[in-house]
Amino acid sequence: MTRNTAILLIDCPDRKGLVSGISTFLYDHGANIIHADQHRDNHLSLFFMRVEWSLDDFDLDEEEFRRRFEPLAQRFGLRWRLEYPSEPRVVAIFVSKYQHCLADLLHRHQTGELPCRLGLVVSNHEDARPLAGFYGVPFHHVPVEAKNKAGAEAAQLSLLQEHGVDLVVLARYMQILSPAFVARYPRRIINVHHSFLPAFTGARPYHAAFERGVKLIGATSHYVTEALDEGPIIEQDVARVSHRQDLEDFLQLGRDLERVVLARAVRWHLERRVLCYANKTVVFV
Repeated sequence: MTRNTAILLIDCPDRKGLVSGISTFLYDHGANIIHADQHRDNHLSLFFMRVEWSLDDFDLDEEEFRRRFEPLAQRFGLRWRLEYPSEPRVVAIFVSKYQHCLADLLHRHQTGELPCRLGLVVSNHEDARPLAGFYGVPFHHVPVEAKNKAGAEAAQLSLLQEHGVDLVVLARYMQILSPAFVARYPRRIINVHHSFLPAFTGARPYHAAFERGVKLIGATSHYVTEALDEGPIIEQDVARVSHRQDLEDFLQLGRDLERVVLARAVRWHLERRVLCYANKTVVFV
């Protein structure tokens, strides 16, 4: 369920008076602030802020807000965006054969944990069709072959445009997206990688971790960029392992971690809690 609120996300060079100026502007127009959080990167001297307020007595619509807030933004050098959670984003889930993350996201959406509309499930295999159908989400099979990846991506992009998709979630989608595809959805593609990045990149990280004899395994959710597995990290988690676990144990523990970190990353993105900078993120939770 969504509330009748607005969210302002800000990043800018740090300076005195930022919090006072922003909060005073909102107060002067009837805002009742219900959440406010901020962070300062001491190394880069950057300021980050997320503020959410009730619209019940607020006297500015979106157009008027942008017009009146812009002078303040220019004075402080703000990079900012205004969001309305009552306008749910449309999400597409891409999946291959492993369905554990897909099943988790579909269930969380059905129980109201993910404030969005699931537009479609896209897969390069038919395996997930029954699961998507069970939850009433349209399923599209788009085969991907080495000789025709460009054609497959063109079909996928057409589907995303047709459904008005705002966010693409790669729920163990075992294909590498082209730079052109990624450029169409900057900071709007979330992937789950089955390792604690930056360790063990590539296709078989649990196997590599098992062979290395690690004592912790992990999973990572991150935004997708042109550089494979190197986008801004949103969430990570780990589980302790020992010599007593075999490879199958690693795989099972890893699947549990993948479900959790992907769901958190998707929810935080949908709740407008993530700001990106310097290939990193600030996550206001």
